[in-house]
Amino acid sequence: GQPVISVDTKKKELIGEFKNAGRQWRPAGEPVPVNVYDFPESAAGKAIPYGIYDIAANTGWVNVGTDHDTAAFAVASIRRWWHAQGSDAYPHATRLLITADAGGANGYRTRTWKSELAALAAETGLTITVGHLPPGTSKWNKVEHRLFAHITMNWRGRPLTSHQVVVNSIAATTTSTGLRVQATLDTGAYPLGVRVSNA
Repeated sequence: GQPVISVDTKKKELIGEFKNAGRQWRPAGEPVPVNVYDFPESAAGKAIPYGIYDIAANTGWVNVGTDHDTAAFAVASIRRWWHAQGSDAYPHATRLLITADAGGANGYRTRTWKSELAALAAETGLTITVGHLPPGTSKWNKVEHRLFAHITMNWRGRPLTSHQVVVNSIAATTTSTGLRVQATLDTGAYPLGVRVSNA
């Protein structure tokens, strides 16, 4: 009866008429025209999908950010999952276990990650425990092959022309084993270089 989630950031994507790996059926002689080069300056923005995979329920929640992949953004994504999905699925929960890889925004050395999680624990009343996978084993994280792999297969061959296309493509992801995914757009600002003092 206690939630266990696996979290990570999927590969950042440029927004625009850019080539996307894979194939998609189209009418003969009507390919989708795309740019040959994917220079960031010619993009209409970027999408930063942060995934939360509920291991027991086989459900995914993806918060698509538009600013920076920071620890504050990672915890904000978990907060949004809890308020939109987690608290309803686990109404009597007192603890939350998070599995994450050892680097990036949710790395074990990141002070902002720890302070933001402490604020989330105080806000929700949950006892939050984080289990970090050892370096070099990030692909063992269940969010990688139970959520992100299916999202990538679902949007293959389709240019990600807007943030809404990204959100809709993620939310349309399903599998024969019952995976269901919700996605939301997060236009909040998450500045880089936020310092957490020793105190």
